[in-house]
Order: sequence, then structure tokens, then C-alpha cells
Amino acid sequence: MRTSLEKGKQEDESERLGGETLKRRKKRAAAALLLLPSPAFIIFSLPSSPALPLLFLFSFLAAEEETRVCSKSISQSSLSLSLSRTKKSLSLSLSLSLSQKKNASKAPLEKSHLFNARYVPFSDVASGANLKSCKEAYDLDEVLYRAKSGGLLDVSHDMEALAIYGPEYWKALFDARAGRTVWPFGSGVWSKKEWVLPGIADDDIVSMFEGNSNLFWAERFGRDVCGMKDLWVKQCGNSHTGSFKDLGMTVLVSQVNRLRKLKPEAVQAVGCASTGDTSAALSAYCAAAGIPSIVFLPADKISLAQLVQPIANGALVLSIDTDFDGCMRLIQRVTEASPIYLANSMNSLRLEGQKTAAIEICQQFDWEVPDWVIIPGGNLGNIYAFYKGFKMCFDLGLTKRMPRLVCAQAANANPLYRAYKAGYENFEAVKAQTTFASAIQIGDPVSIDRAVLALKACDGIVEEATEEELMDAAARADRTGMFNCPHTGVALAALLKLRERGVIAPGDRTVVVSTAHGLKFTQSKVAYHSREIEGMGCKLANPPVAVKEDLGAVMDAIRGKFASMR
Repeated sequence: MRTSLEKGKQEDESERLGGETLKRRKKRAAAALLLLPSPAFIIFSLPSSPALPLLFLFSFLAAEEETRVCSKSISQSSLSLSLSRTKKSLSLSLSLSLSQKKNASKAPLEKSHLFNARYVPFSDVASGANLKSCKEAYDLDEVLYRAKSGGLLDVSHDMEALAIYGPEYWKALFDARAGRTVWPFGSGVWSKKEWVLPGIADDDIVSMFEGNSNLFWAERFGRDVCGMKDLWVKQCGNSHTGSFKDLGMTVLVSQVNRLRKLKPEAVQAVGCASTGDTSAALSAYCAAAGIPSIVFLPADKISLAQLVQPIANGALVLSIDTDFDGCMRLIQRVTEASPIYLANSMNSLRLEGQKTAAIEICQQFDWEVPDWVIIPGGNLGNIYAFYKGFKMCFDLGLTKRMPRLVCAQAANANPLYRAYKAGYENFEAVKAQTTFASAIQIGDPVSIDRAVLALKACDGIVEEATEEELMDAAARADRTGMFNCPHTGVALAALLKLRERGVIAPGDRTVVVSTAHGLKFTQSKVAYHSREIEGMGCKLANPPVAVKEDLGAVMDAIRGKFASMR
């Protein structure tokens, strides 16, 4: 196809089509053709000078939101093409060789050298500044977590450079890479490499092909419990270490891997404070890269499964007699005084990986945006990460709007909820109380300003859930085939409350973000179904029934459960 274009008539560079030269559009069209993710079938004949008909066809593909069946007969040499697009998926099939398919996954980005990402003060981002207008900016190879002027940092991309390639190009590229084995693009994070860490070498990337997690259609729970037809659960816990933290940790540890090659003395280990999931992700990715890891855990406040993961991966595990906020204060002091790299979400590199879950949701809906996305919130970095992902898709033209975000907090650790109810006029940290949603048991979240910006920008809502509400919600969803962690229970409880108040309509497409796998929190489920939780009714408990080795006793137990059975 490229040969045909090259043999075609060269158009005058000054002639514009839709604001671009024909020459540039032909290049984009040819590149987009190579990137079509599935087999295409085409039918038409080429004239002696085929550039214009092909250009028209490719421009049509790039510009049309809904591609219709198209066929055109021209003269002389023949080539078949048939195009169709269903309501929910672009199905394009090309007769490509194996080597061509591999090359498609690697992305012929001729101007990728223009892509750039740097640290900038979050305050500048909040004020609407872009990368080029920020007066303060730092290279990603610098080891720092706060701006020298004060406040958190953000990773800002050169959006003008990314916009050189139109939205259809990015869609085709991301779709072509999804789930492939070509390193490192099979990862749900690194399939969006240009939007995450454009300057990192592939050899420096530490990945376990995280992401690409299931977008589960919660049909029965939506229909029977919520009265909804379009309810989905993004199962981010279906990942290597069982939580969404893998998405951010692959980016952070990859950058550390690069830094240790550039400046061997600058980073000797990586450390984090954790309520469980962060420590598991950090220790696993550091182990894969051969980098020492240190984790600060609040004693007796995380599940056994969460505790054993960093131990098994060889991390130095410090069980400290404090809560998460105390661990967080300690790790910041340690990283300031030693060549230990801070891996908590105040490090904005983490958020670059976590934002890909939002991009992935758009991709799974064929680049349509849901009406609502409900996210459990503790340290609040993930709220901002999802906002960044959705906004990047919107700003670069891949989607037409932003969703409304809901941050769901446990009532025992709800500083953002309290601020929201007061109109964000005043934020006060709280002493977080014990909650089954232990990963969000945080009273002084680092990313409070980030979360407030995200929620204000998309007309977001903050909701809370009591311990009984979150455990009952998780149990109700489990009865429909899921197996939810308590944090997902918080988000599901928030959904139920918003449905009861009519805030979320029956027909609204809604995504609940499940942040961790339920198997990491079996202790809470055992306690619930055994009715061992003091002060909780556990109304959906389903304890095992002890029976003798006797047919009659077994049948009695079955009839007791299913009264209609004969």
C-alpha cells in the first residue's frame, strides 16, 4: 500500500485538506492502515494513479466516527476491501503477514522524538498551565517528589506533540497492541507508552503485562439489586499482585531501573508506607528487577495475604506500631535522609500508570465514555489518576466528553467526604478508625488537592459507607457471581445509595472500579459469613452446614436450603 502511494502523483504541499497537507494525510493514512488491529477485507480496483482514491478512503476512515460499508470500483489492478463497523467495535481485518502485524504493534511514530514528559508543580497544572508555559519544570531523571517552590508534582506531557497524530491513529495503535506478546506493548500500561513515559527505553521497562483487566458486565447485580441494565465492574484486582497498584508500580520501578543505570549511587533501594497492596506491588516489581525494597506496614492492620506477599518477595518488612499516616511520615523522613526512592502515590510517576485504567475503560467501550465511574478513595491518588486518563482521551479527541466521578470512602476514614459536605471550604485530617476496607483506612490523604481538582472538574460526588453497608454490599454482589474485596464493597454501597436517591438513573452506563482481588481479604469474608463481627447483623451470611455422613441428614440439609426440592 505504501508503494502505491509513493508511485502516485505528488500533491502540492501548499494544498490543504481539512487543515492538513495531502502529503501529511497520506502518511498518516498509510501508517493507520498498518496499525489496523484486526484482519480487513477490501474490494476495489486501482487506476494507474491510485493515490487520490486511496487517500480519499483512508481520510474517510480517519475522519468518520461510524464507518459504513464502502466499496468502490476504479480500473486496472484490483484489490479487495470491505469495511464495516458495528455499534460497539471497529472490526477491520487486513491480510497482513506475521511480520507486518508485529511491526504494527511497534508503532511507526515518525515524530516520537518530539514526545516529552516532565515534572511540573501541581499548582501550575491546577491553574491551567501546560508543559510549555510552566515556569518550573524538572526532568523525570531527577529524584524529587515535591516542587522546589512547594507542593506536589505532576507529570505533564507535551500534548501538542501527541496531537500531531490524530485520535484515529492513537485508537488504532492502542487496539493493535492490546494483549500482544511484543515487548512491552502487551501490557495494558505500556501499550500506551507514549502517553505514560515516552522517553524510557524498552529494555529499562519492568513489566508483568499488568492491566488489560476484565470489564465485567454485572448484569444480574445491576438488574436485580440496582434496577440497571448497564452496570459494569472494572476488575483491576485481576493483576499480578492482586490490586490496581501494579499499574502504577510498573512505571515507577521502570524509571528507578533507568535511574540506577544512569546514576548508580542515586538510588540504592525503593521504599514505601503501605496498608498492604502497595507493599505487595513494590516488592514484586523490585524483585523482578533485582532492586532492594523496604516496606513500612502498620502493625496488625493489614490482612495476612497482604503481609505475606512482600515477605515472600524478599522485601525488608518493617511492622511499625502506628497507623498508615504514621508510616507515611516515617518513610518521607527516611527517603529524605538516604538514597532510598519513595514509592508512595505522592510520587506522581505512580499516577501515570494508574491513569491507563481509565484509558482502558474507554477502549473497552470502543472509545465511548461511561456516564459514571465510582472509585474507592483512601490516599486519593487514584481519583486524580482516573481523571487524568479520561481527560487525556478527551483533550486528544479520542472521546467526546468526560464522565462524572464518584469517590467512595469508608465512614471510618472519610476526610474527603466531610470536606465535600462542607463545599470543600475547609479540609481537616481525621484519625482513621478501623475499617474492613483497610487499604483506604487513611485519615490524612496526600493527594487531597488532586482529588478535589478532579471532582470539581467533572461535577463529581463523594459518598461514604458504614462497615455494615460495605460488607452487605460486597456480599450481595458476591451472590451474583463476583468475589469482592471490602474496598469494592465501599464503592458498591455508594452506588446503591446514589441509586436510591435517584442521582444515578436506571439507564446510566456506570462503572464501579474494583481495586483488589477478594482473595486478599478472605479473613473479612470468613468473619462475615460466620457472623463473628460484633454489632453487625451479617444479614447475607451463608455459613457452612455441618451434617453427619448420612443420606437422610444430607437431604434434610438440602431441603432446608431449597424448600421446593422434592
